[in-house]
Amino acid sequence: MKKVFNPSSVRRPFGHYNHGLLVPPGASLLVTSGQLGIGPDEIVPEDIGAQAELCFEAIKAILAEAEMSFGDVIRISAFVTKREDFPAYMAVRDRYTLDPKPASTLIIVSGFTRPDFLVEVEATAAKVF
Repeated sequence: MKKVFNPSSVRRPFGHYNHGLLVPPGASLLVTSGQLGIGPDEIVPEDIGAQAELCFEAIKAILAEAEMSFGDVIRISAFVTKREDFPAYMAVRDRYTLDPKPASTLIIVSGFTRPDFLVEVEATAAKVF
């Protein structure tokens, strides 16, 4: 379904993602809002990994409602508050991403709506039904 683009004239991806993915005509597109590291119980873990896990589990539930899975994700955008949190976030992201790896962006931000939030993740998925 998806065609991967990693041109030899562009540096290889830094991690488990692709520079570009092409989705065929006729695919359904799902775009999620940014998901924060908070559970239905309103608990926000102190740890970046646990918060990232909640973000990806929320995305997983949204994908399931749309009859999709992480295999349909074509782009992930994530935002963290500290550069040193990159490895912990990426370890969680890498457990959820499937081949072909989606395009991915990770950005450092000054904060979120609440100071206890450390990460926010949004996804775009496409699937031909």
